[in-house]
Amino acid sequence: MAEETRLRYSDEELAEFKKIIDDMLDKARAEYETLRYVIMHNGSNDIEDTSPSFKTVEDDGANQLSKEEASQLAQRQYKFIQNLEQALVRIENKTYGICRVTGKLIPKERLRLVPHATLTVEAKEMLAKQGKK
Repeated sequence: MAEETRLRYSDEELAEFKKIIDDMLDKARAEYETLRYVIMHNGSNDIEDTSPSFKTVEDDGANQLSKEEASQLAQRQYKFIQNLEQALVRIENKTYGICRVTGKLIPKERLRLVPHATLTVEAKEMLAKQGKK
C-alpha cells in the first residue's frame, strides 16, 4: 500500500521516528544548554578579569555581538526543541506524519530529515504560493 494512501504510520514505524526524535532532542538540549552557558558567562570570571582594564569600544561591541548571536541561536534552538517535543505528542496520539493540510502521510524520507515536519513538500509549496499573492 502506498504511504500517502494509508491513514497513519504503524506502531513500529512510530517507534522508529520516536527514536530519531529522542536522539535529536538530546543533542538539541545539549546545544541549548551550551548556548545558555555562553550567554550567562560571557566575559565573566575568567582571566580577562585580571587583565588591564583599557578595553576599547570595539572589544565591547564584539563581545556584545557574540552574546546577541548566541541569544538568537538559543531562541532558535529552544523553538526547535519545542517542535520536536510536539512531534513526540503527535506520536503518542498516533497522528504523527499526517500532513495538517492534505491529510496525507508525509513521506518517511522527509520525516527522517525533518522529524518535526507537519506538512508534505507539496502542501508547503502550495502555502508558500498562497502567501506570495
